[in-house]
Amino acid sequence: MSDNLPRNNIFKVIGASSLGTLIEWYDFYIFGSLAVIIGHQLFPEDAGASALINTLAIFAAGFIVRPFGALVFGRLGDLIGRKYTFLLTLVLMGGSTFFIGLIPSYKSIGYAAPILVLILRLIQGLALGGEYGGAATYVAEHAPKNKRGFFTSWIQTTATLGLFLSLGIIVITKNILGAETFGDWGWRIPFLLSIVLVVVSIYIRMKMHESPMFSKLKAEGNVSKNPLKESFNNKANFKMVLLALFGATMGQGVIWYTGQFYAQSFLENTCKLDFNDSRYILLWGIAFATPFFVVFGAWSDKVGRKWIMLSGMLLGILFYRPIYQMFLDDTDYTKVEQTDILSANPAQVTSLLIANSTDSLRTISTKVMLKNGASFNRVQIDTVSQTKGILSGKEVIKDKVLPTPVFWKFVGLIFFQILLVTMVYGPIAAFLVELFPTKIRYTSMSLPYHIGNGVFGGLVPFIATLIASFSGSTPLSGLWYPIGIAALSLVIGTIYLSNKRDENIND
Repeated sequence: MSDNLPRNNIFKVIGASSLGTLIEWYDFYIFGSLAVIIGHQLFPEDAGASALINTLAIFAAGFIVRPFGALVFGRLGDLIGRKYTFLLTLVLMGGSTFFIGLIPSYKSIGYAAPILVLILRLIQGLALGGEYGGAATYVAEHAPKNKRGFFTSWIQTTATLGLFLSLGIIVITKNILGAETFGDWGWRIPFLLSIVLVVVSIYIRMKMHESPMFSKLKAEGNVSKNPLKESFNNKANFKMVLLALFGATMGQGVIWYTGQFYAQSFLENTCKLDFNDSRYILLWGIAFATPFFVVFGAWSDKVGRKWIMLSGMLLGILFYRPIYQMFLDDTDYTKVEQTDILSANPAQVTSLLIANSTDSLRTISTKVMLKNGASFNRVQIDTVSQTKGILSGKEVIKDKVLPTPVFWKFVGLIFFQILLVTMVYGPIAAFLVELFPTKIRYTSMSLPYHIGNGVFGGLVPFIATLIASFSGSTPLSGLWYPIGIAALSLVIGTIYLSNKRDENIND
C-alpha cells in the first residue's frame, strides 16, 4: 500500500510529522538550555552550585517519566490511531511549556516555584514519551520498504533541530534584551513563544489522515484489544523490546545527550565559556552535522542499520575523553603571561548585603583582553565581615571568549560529536519500526526508545555533573557514565542484534 503513494504525499506526511515533533523537542529542550538562569530563579540566591544540580534534577525528571508516557500514549496510539494520539501529546507539551514561562520566581512564592515547574516538567516528559513513537511509526507506515531509513531519518533530524531552534531563539532574545533583562524576565519569552508554534502545528496536523496500515488494520477489525499485554506478555515480542533497549537505544541515548547537552553544559559550567560563545559553537556544529541524519538513514537502507549505529557508539567510547581534555586545555587561562595581555579594564567593585546579616559580599571583577583576540573576566568574591574582617574568596576566570582559531576548533569537535549522534540516531527509527508488528508497534517501540534515550541518555547531564562534583574526581570523571553505558550497549548489540532489514512491516 505504501509503495503506491505518490512521493509528494509522503513528503507532506514527513513535513507535517516533523514540524510537530520539532516543536515538541524545542519545548522540551529550552529548559536544559537555560538551566543556569532558571536555577537562579527557582532557588535561593545563596544556593550556589546546588541550584544548578537541583535544576538539572528537575530537567532529568522529565526524562524519567518518558517511558510512562510511552506506555500511556503508545497504548492509545495502538487503540485509537496514530493521528489523534500525537495531537493530544502536542497540546500537553505546548501547554506545559507556556505555563513554565508564567511561573513566579522563588522570591515571590518560595519553594512552590520549583515544585510547580517540576509538575509541568513531568507533564512535558509524559507528552514527549507519546510523541516520538507516534511520529516515527506514522512516517514509517507511509514509506516505501526500500527507503524506510531515508524517510524516517527526517523525523530523526527534529530532535537536533529542536535544540538548534531553542538555542537560536534564546541567543536572539538575549541579544535583543541584553544580559541583565534576559536574566531577570527575558528568559520567559522562549517558553511563551511555544504557544504560537504549537497552534501552527496543530492546524497542520489536523489536516493529516490516519496511517494507511493502521486504517487497514482497523477496517479488518484486527486492532489490538490490549496492546500492553500483547507487547510484554508475548515472550518473543518482549525479547525484542529488551534487545532494542540494551543493544541499541541505551547506547544511542548516551551518545545523543553527551554530544549535545553535556557538551554545552561542560563548555558553559566547567570551561566557563561566555554564554553566547558556548551557544554559537553548538549552533554551528548542529548546522554542519544535521544533514548526516539523512545520509546515515539512507545508507542504512543499503547496508543495514546495526553496524552504522554500533560504529557511532565505538567512536564515542574512544574519543570522548581526548575531546573533553582539549576543551579543558584550550580554555585554561590560569597561566596567561603578562606579555600576552593586550589590556585590562580597571577593576569593578560591587557590594551586596547578605540577608539577615551585617556582613556583605564584595565582588571584584576585571575584564582582561589578550593579544590573540581572547578575553575573560577575572572575578573574586570576598566576604566583608563586621567581626572577622575581609575573608578572601577564590578567584574565578569566567565569561571566556575564544580566539577565532580555537573557536572553530571547538566547532569541529562539537561537529564530530554530533556526527556520532547522526550515526546512532539516523537509522534507529527504521530499526525499531521493523522489530514490531503493526497492531502493537506504537506501544512496543516507544518503551525501549524512551527508557534508552530518555532515562539512560537524559540523565547524562545530571549524573555526569554529579560525578564530577564528588571529592577526588576530575572534570572528566563524569564522562565515565556515557562511556560505560555505550560500551555495554556496544557489546550486547554486537552479539545479539541482527543486521538484516525487515522489508515487510505490514503484519
